[in-house]
Amino acid sequence: MQTFRFCAPLLAAGMLLVGCQNTGGKDTGSGGTTNGEKGSTAKPKPVEKAGKDRHGSKTATFDAVNSVTLEVPEGAKSVRAWFAMPQRSDPDQEVSNWKVECEHSTTIVKDALGNEFIQLELTNPKAGPVVVKSSFTLKRHEVCMPVDPSLTRPHTADELKKLDKYLIEQKQGAVTAEIRAMAENTVGPEKNPLKVARLLYDKVLEHVQYWVIDPGKWKASGSGSATYTYEKCTGNCTDFHGLYHALCMAVKLPCRTVYGGFFKSPLDGVDKDQSYHCWLEIHAPNVGWVPLDVSVADLYAQDVELNDANRDLVNLTLPSGYHGKDLKAVEYYFGNLDERRVFWHEGRDLELGQADGPINFLPWYYAEVDGKKAGIGKRKLTFKEKK
Repeated sequence: MQTFRFCAPLLAAGMLLVGCQNTGGKDTGSGGTTNGEKGSTAKPKPVEKAGKDRHGSKTATFDAVNSVTLEVPEGAKSVRAWFAMPQRSDPDQEVSNWKVECEHSTTIVKDALGNEFIQLELTNPKAGPVVVKSSFTLKRHEVCMPVDPSLTRPHTADELKKLDKYLIEQKQGAVTAEIRAMAENTVGPEKNPLKVARLLYDKVLEHVQYWVIDPGKWKASGSGSATYTYEKCTGNCTDFHGLYHALCMAVKLPCRTVYGGFFKSPLDGVDKDQSYHCWLEIHAPNVGWVPLDVSVADLYAQDVELNDANRDLVNLTLPSGYHGKDLKAVEYYFGNLDERRVFWHEGRDLELGQADGPINFLPWYYAEVDGKKAGIGKRKLTFKEKK
C-alpha cells in the first residue's frame, strides 16, 4: 500500500480564499482589503457573523430516526443513560416533528454549555432490552464564513478573558512539550487569528493521515487523543481535531469542538447506522466563530488509492463519497461546512450529573450501571432525504 503526504506549504503560501464567495477580499499582508483601485484599501466593518448571516446558499432536509437499544444486565440496581439529540437552538439547523419514544419515562436535560440531551433513569430495572428512539425532521444550512485575515485582528486581553472557557485543554488534549513546540514553530510570531488558524490547519494536514486510507496499517486512538495523533500521525475525526484543538490551546486561539454526524448520501434510505463526525470552530474578532473540518480535508488533499480494504471506509467517511483529489474542497473546509450534517453537542469532557467522571464526548449515548460507566448500548441513526 502506498502512503501519501500532502505538502501543506503549497496552500499556505497562496492563502487561496475560495468556497462560498464570502472571503471579503484578498489578503494584502498589510491589514487592508483591496477594492480594485491601485494603492487604495477598504476597511471592513467590525461586525461578527452569527445566526442566518453564517448561511450559504445550500440547504438539505432529512427525516431521521435515532434509535439506541440498551441491554440492561441482570442484577442491576440502577441504570442512568444520556442520549444525543439534535440541538434545537442551533441557528444552522431547523428541527421539527421532534418525538421521543420509550416504554419508560425520559426527560430532557441541559449541561453548562446549553447542550440538550435525553436522560433515562431506571431503578431496579428488569434485565433485557430498553429502546430509546427519537425521530425528527432536520433542515440543515450550509455554513460559509469569511477567512480573509484583513477582516480580523489579534484578540485583546479582555476578549480572551471572556472566551476563557474556549482556552481550556481537553482531558485527551493535553498540550505536551512536543505539541507546544509544533504549535509555536508553525505559527512563529503570527498573531492574526485567521492566519494562525490556517497555519495550524495546513500543519495538521501535513502531519496526520486518516486511518481509513490504510486500515491494515493505521487505526484511530478510540479516545480523540492529541498525544496519540501527534505520535502516530494518524487517526479519525476526533483525533485530527483533538490535535488541532491542543495546538490552538498552545497559542491561545479560542477553539471549540462540535460533535454531530453526516447524513451520508450513499446511505440514504439504508438500514445502517451513520456513525458520527466532529469538527471545530475558531474565534476571530470582527468575524465570529469560523468552522473548519481538517479531517475531511485530509482525504481530499491527496489521491487515495481505493481498494477492497478501504473503499467502503473512505466513501462512508465523507458526506457524499470520495471523488478523488480536490484542492478546492481542501480550501472549502477551512471556513465552510456542507449542508449534510446534524449538530449533536458542543464540547468534550461533558458533565451531566453522571457518577463515573467526565464524558469524553456523546454523539451516541452514555450509560452507567450502578454508578459505573457501561457499554451496554447500540445506536442506529438512519435517514431519508427530502427532495
